[in-house]
Amino acid sequence: MIADVCTAVLMLSGAMLALTAAVGIVRFPDTLTRMHAAAKPQTLGLMLCLGGAGIKLAHEADVWMLLLAGLFTLVTAPVVAHRVGRVAYQEQRLHDATIDPDDMETGARD
Repeated sequence: MIADVCTAVLMLSGAMLALTAAVGIVRFPDTLTRMHAAAKPQTLGLMLCLGGAGIKLAHEADVWMLLLAGLFTLVTAPVVAHRVGRVAYQEQRLHDATIDPDDMETGARD
């Protein structure tokens, strides 16, 4: 009973975060803000859904597969978001108010 309630809460909250990510992708005006909406809440929403599925399945092999899927997402999502942002900056497909042009100088290091 408690496991079912925890599973439902995790799955519903994960689905709501994925929904907000989808709405953000559709509604935001430029690439950088869409990228933020795609990377942050979608990743957390997936982690919550995988956690709920792990509680419900509770078989060792299934939980390991869910853990691997979550780990793969956590490793790849920031890399993809960084690359998309970098390409958007290089292609100059940004709103001027979104970013200061000097913030991402090619080859500049702090």
